[in-house]
Amino acid sequence: MLCPGIVSFLTAAGCSCTFNRFEYFNRETKMKTKYRSFLKEASHQTIAGGSAGLVEICLMHPLDVVKTRFQIQRGKGDANSYRSLGHCFKTIFHQEGILGFYKGILPPILVETPKRAVKFLTFEQYKKILSYTSLPTGVIFTVAGLGSGLTEAIVVNPFEVVKVSLQAQRNSFSQQPSSFAYAREIIKTQGLGLRGLNKGLTATLGRHGVFNMIYFGFYFNVKNIIPANKDPSIEFLRKLGIGFLSGTIASCVNIPFDVAKSRIQGPQPKPGEVKYRTCFTSMKTIYREEGFFALYKGLVPKVMRLGPGGAVMLLVYEYAFAWLQENF
Repeated sequence: MLCPGIVSFLTAAGCSCTFNRFEYFNRETKMKTKYRSFLKEASHQTIAGGSAGLVEICLMHPLDVVKTRFQIQRGKGDANSYRSLGHCFKTIFHQEGILGFYKGILPPILVETPKRAVKFLTFEQYKKILSYTSLPTGVIFTVAGLGSGLTEAIVVNPFEVVKVSLQAQRNSFSQQPSSFAYAREIIKTQGLGLRGLNKGLTATLGRHGVFNMIYFGFYFNVKNIIPANKDPSIEFLRKLGIGFLSGTIASCVNIPFDVAKSRIQGPQPKPGEVKYRTCFTSMKTIYREEGFFALYKGLVPKVMRLGPGGAVMLLVYEYAFAWLQENF
């Protein structure tokens, strides 16, 4: 017969094992719940971000074509130079037709879902990670925006190379090679690296990093300062106005990177000779040869696109995300 001390010890050990098993399964259940919650939230952010990007690109792509045309022309001495925004629209319409405004639209459409998914998903995740630091809330929004822009740039750069190359061509839409054919041609002749399908990566990193840093930082900081309104119509206009200002200010600040990117990724002045190779060297060359304001070529169509386009994206994202959270 076992002594009472041994019985007590075995009973305690049994209870301890049972408790440890219960604690293990409880912890595992909590981890699975958190993982499912993360996947659900991430999928909603992906769908909402992709929807926002698709709507924005379909509405605003003609202005992107006009912006690129202004950025790649080197001066007013060329007989083919566009004299004004209206002249550019008129010339493209008469020489290339209405579809000329949609040149290079396939690469952005193909990349919009992953691009905007990366943009909004990484912003939300960087914001969540940074919330564990002692940084002020306003700084968290700005730094998370910068991180999301840099991540987005890596994803989108090859598509930008194809898009800019197609937008630079002045032949009619029907005579233009397909996006896939042009991408194959770039890979065949120039390769996949920083002199081929990924050329202009530094400029793209600068463009997207600076844009998202200001875009998200300004939008969420100002939105927190201006109180929400209970009237849905006024609340919609509040968000629309802040989004418009976010896109406009970000466009004005990041455009030198955009001009450098267009010069690097577009056709070079002399065939066979690479004049625009790196981001800051290209900026220096443009400034020296064409003046300070050459770094702001295409600003008007860019603002016309990304001012309202930025507002559209944020609104579509927020409303789509809220709808998905409520219904799924």
